[in-house]
Amino acid sequence: MKKFISNKYFKFITNIYILISLLFLFWMLFMDTNSYLFHRELNKEINDLKEQKRLLEIEIINDKKLIEDLNDLDNYEAFAREKFFMKKENEEIYIIEFQDSLKN
Repeated sequence: MKKFISNKYFKFITNIYILISLLFLFWMLFMDTNSYLFHRELNKEINDLKEQKRLLEIEIINDKKLIEDLNDLDNYEAFAREKFFMKKENEEIYIIEFQDSLKN
């Protein structure tokens, strides 16, 4: 037992200041409401939101271009025909779908 107590590592670890420091470090990293784990989750969420914002800004730019294109009456009519299958009076429309474009 004396050999174990005289070990310099044992004395270092049993030092009250070291024990309190380790306890404090453990508490701040894992147990506290502002812990490292909590901040890591928040940073991940912030990065996800920044990526979503970037994608939505790109979508806004594309929509603004579409709105500018739709100001022309010919483009407006073409858009309505392609997207919503609209037609003029006394006009027949045939939609041709290929086998590989159909969803099962």
